[in-house]
Amino acid sequence: MKITYIGHATLLLEIGSTRILTDPNFESSLGRFLPRVSAPGIAIDALPKLDALLLTHAHADHLSFRSLDRLPVDIPLFAPTVIAKWLRQKGYRNAVGLDPQGTASLADGALRVHAEQATHQGNRYGFDRWRSAANMYLIESDDESVFFAGDTALTESTHHLVKDRLWENDRRLDVALLPIGYAPRWKPGFRRGHLTGDDALVLFEILQARAMLPYHWGTFRHVTATAHDAINRLRVKLESYAGRDQVHIVEPSESLIVEGETIRRARPG
Repeated sequence: MKITYIGHATLLLEIGSTRILTDPNFESSLGRFLPRVSAPGIAIDALPKLDALLLTHAHADHLSFRSLDRLPVDIPLFAPTVIAKWLRQKGYRNAVGLDPQGTASLADGALRVHAEQATHQGNRYGFDRWRSAANMYLIESDDESVFFAGDTALTESTHHLVKDRLWENDRRLDVALLPIGYAPRWKPGFRRGHLTGDDALVLFEILQARAMLPYHWGTFRHVTATAHDAINRLRVKLESYAGRDQVHIVEPSESLIVEGETIRRARPG
């Protein structure tokens, strides 16, 4: 398995011969005023042949229409059902609804994509609360597994997708892809729908994964935080964290390689 960090929540997952792209966003800014601070780790035109797209929710940093317009339309675009319906109305006929506890198959059934509800208010605009659905995903074959949390808070049930699909079958999660964020003290509601770096480490321990890869950092400047606030705080935390060797900070364009018992970072080329 090879996981390449492209930026923000966009990762290229290569499991066997199947390639999945998550929350594609290759734009140069978020709206008019929040610029991208690092180029995509892989240019959109340089992507390998893809087999599927995974979309977690409708927020602009995760759902980029401009990026979708430049990606293949002959592969499934999995999204929460209400978002998939909206996308089909907009002309994205490859959008496929996948609701919590649902499963889709790829590679003739050799790869399964399981969905569960994330704790995140995912509607795109202030008025469209009916589009607030947000998914987490577990992608697994008979030999490998990766959990992609999208955006979510830490709750008593955040790990249940892994528990139900892997632990109940005497399997261990290989890689936890977990978002990290930072908000100032005057924004106390942040953790109701997001993970801080500390929260991500707690969830990583609960998930009992072999490795953690943090994302959602180093890409866009936000209103309440710089692009690197979250990762800088995580780096400091890791200095005294007992499981620091299992947490792999992968820069944009770098990859995490899982080969049997070996897990390592790899630079492009």
